[in-house]
Amino acid sequence: MHTTRALRVGAVVAALALVGAACGSDDSGGDTTTAAPAADSTAPAADSTAPAGDTAGALKGFKGTTPLVELSDDFKTRLASTPSGASLVDYNYAAESYDAVVLIALAAEAAKTDGAELASQIVPLSGGGDAPGEKCEDFTSCKAIIDAGGTPDYDGQSGPITMNGNGEPLVASYGVLSFGADNRIDDSLTTYQPAEAPESAIVPLTPVDVQRAGDGVLHIGSLLPQTGSLAFLGPPEFAGVELAIDDINAAGGVLGKPVEYTSGDSGDASTDLASQTTDSLLAAGVDAIIGAASSSVSKTVVDKITAAGVIQFSPANTSDEFTTYPDHGLYFRDAPPDLLQGSVLGQLILDDGVGSVSILGLDDAYGNGLADRVEEVLTGGGVEVKSKTIYDPKATSFSSEIEKVKGDAPDAIVLISFDEGSRILRGLVEAGIGPNVIPTYGVDGNTGNALGENFDAGK
Repeated sequence: MHTTRALRVGAVVAALALVGAACGSDDSGGDTTTAAPAADSTAPAADSTAPAGDTAGALKGFKGTTPLVELSDDFKTRLASTPSGASLVDYNYAAESYDAVVLIALAAEAAKTDGAELASQIVPLSGGGDAPGEKCEDFTSCKAIIDAGGTPDYDGQSGPITMNGNGEPLVASYGVLSFGADNRIDDSLTTYQPAEAPESAIVPLTPVDVQRAGDGVLHIGSLLPQTGSLAFLGPPEFAGVELAIDDINAAGGVLGKPVEYTSGDSGDASTDLASQTTDSLLAAGVDAIIGAASSSVSKTVVDKITAAGVIQFSPANTSDEFTTYPDHGLYFRDAPPDLLQGSVLGQLILDDGVGSVSILGLDDAYGNGLADRVEEVLTGGGVEVKSKTIYDPKATSFSSEIEKVKGDAPDAIVLISFDEGSRILRGLVEAGIGPNVIPTYGVDGNTGNALGENFDAGK
C-alpha cells in the first residue's frame, strides 16, 4: 500500500503502446475504454500447447458487446503521465475510475464536508434526480457552479453518467466488437450502441443512514487489482484515479486542501487480500474507496466499507445484485449493470436473425446474471435457447460443456467468460464449431485482443 499527500502534476509523458488488451480495442478514430467483467477466475494451465498460427483466422466473425466509449487523445496522453500510466496498453475503466474520483470530490465541495454526508450529493451531481443541474465536463468548471450556488451536472470522460437513486448509471454506451482474420479485433467494424434503463427502473435517492464526521481533508483510497486474475485491469484504473487527483489538486484541491491518496491491491476472489487491504484503508482514515474491479470481490467488502460510513465507488462492477443491495446509501458505480448489457447483446443476436443458441457462462455473480438476462431477451424475441450451461471457470477441462454445445447443433453460441474463454474457444475450434464455422458472441472479458493473443498461444 502506498500513500501520498498529493500526486504529482505534469509528469513526463510516456509513449503509449496502442494495443488492445483483455476487454478493449484501439479505435482508429480515437481510442476506446472498456469495462471489465465483474468476475474473478484463476485459470489453470492451458489445455493445449498448439503452436501459434495453426488456427489462423479461427476467430474471424467472433463478436460481442462491452461497455465502450471513445476517449480523446488528450485524455490518453495525460493518463500516460501518471505513475501507473507509463506503460498502458489499454484503457479499461480508466475513464470510469477518473469520473468516480471527480464526482466524490465535487460532492465533498457541495456538502462542505468529507464526511459520510457527501454521499447524498453524488447522484444529483451526476445529473440524476428530479432537477438536473448545469452541464459541465471537468472539476474546475463544475466547482465554479457550486461556488456560485448552483448544481452542476457532470458529464465526464466516460460520458453522461446520470445515476439512478441507487447510485448506478441509467445510461450507457456499448461497443460491438468484431474479430478479423488475424484473430484480433477489426477496429474498422466497431460500432457503438447506446443503452438506457427503462423508466420503471428509476428509484428515489437512497438515504445515507450511517454517520461519519469528516476532518476537512478528502482522503481517497483505491482497492484495485495489482495481483491475481484481474491484474491486467489495474494499470488503467490506477492511472484514472491518479490523473483525477492530479487534476483536482492542480485546481486547488477539495475544501481548500490537497486530496490525499492511499492505493491498495484488491487481488481477486480467490484470496482474502481485498479484506486485508480494506482494513488498512479504513485504518488510514479514507473517506472513499475506489473499487473493486470485480463484483465478486466487492461483495466480500461492501458491508465492511459502508458500515464504517465510507463511500465505496466501483468503476467496474456490473452485477445486478448491487442494484438493490442494502448499502446504506454509500455504494456507487459508474459501470452499467448487467441488465443493460444483457439486453444489448440479446438484441444484437436478434438483429442478426439467429434462430437458436447455446449459452456457456461462468459460474459467478457476473456470469449467472448475464446468462439469465441474455436468455430472457432471446426467448422473448422468439429465439430458441437450446441449452444454458454454467461452468466452473477453474476447471481443468471444458470438454463436456463443449460436447454438449456441439450436440445442440445451435445456429449460434454465446460465451460469457473471462481468462478461460480463450481455452473454451480453442476447444470449440477443435470440435469443428469455432466462430468461423458457427457465429459466436462474447461479452466484456472475452471481446479483447488479449483473447486472440492467448488463443494463438494456446493459453
